[in-house]
Amino acid sequence: MAKTLNIRQVRSGINAPHDQRATLAALGLKHQRSVTQQDNPAIRGMVFKIRHLVEVTELEGQE
Repeated sequence: MAKTLNIRQVRSGINAPHDQRATLAALGLKHQRSVTQQDNPAIRGMVFKIRHLVEVTELEGQE
């Protein structure tokens, strides 16, 4: 079964650089909201870029 990531935005994107705000939008995040994404290198890279704005939880076996 594939791993998934629960990504929650905990800090505002205001005053963040444009590329970080674009990454938040690409992940479908809004302030204090959560999304579930498949765990793959592309998503991991996006999360790494905005790691100071989000909390990430790994979910095993969720489809």
